[in-house]
Amino acid sequence: MTVHPRLVRSVPFWTLVVLSVAAIGAGAYVLVDKLGTMEATILDGTATGVEVYVGQVWGVFGAVLVGAGVVGLALALAVAAARALVPAAPRNAETAAEVAPVVETAPATAASPVFADEPAASRDLSDARDAAASEVRTGDETVATEIDTATADAAHRDAPQR
Repeated sequence: MTVHPRLVRSVPFWTLVVLSVAAIGAGAYVLVDKLGTMEATILDGTATGVEVYVGQVWGVFGAVLVGAGVVGLALALAVAAARALVPAAPRNAETAAEVAPVVETAPATAASPVFADEPAASRDLSDARDAAASEVRTGDETVATEIDTATADAAHRDAPQR
């Protein structure tokens, strides 16, 4: 998972885009409606001071809404362009090493020392565990693997007791 979510899934980005388009739409509606009403009443000769002077203020308010929407869309475009310039998180061995670090083991010795009072089954168990540590090459990474201890313990239990 990347640290920064993709821009397509960003709720603030889409909120900015939707509100900008809504501001443009609302501003255009107010601007066209009030200027249309003002023009029709002036041409008819029935215009009052309220329609002319208040209509101008509503027209300016509509123009401000359109301008704010355009600025919001420009800001959304700038954010999208800036996000495109930010490099994506690498998805290679470095990232995999951070998720699952490679465990290095010491090389196995040739043989474990044998003591006279140590039972044979115990020697077999320690030899099996020493022999079980092996390195497996996968791609360019070395992964240390070990035998399942349950299998080795089962072999120890099955050995004859003295």
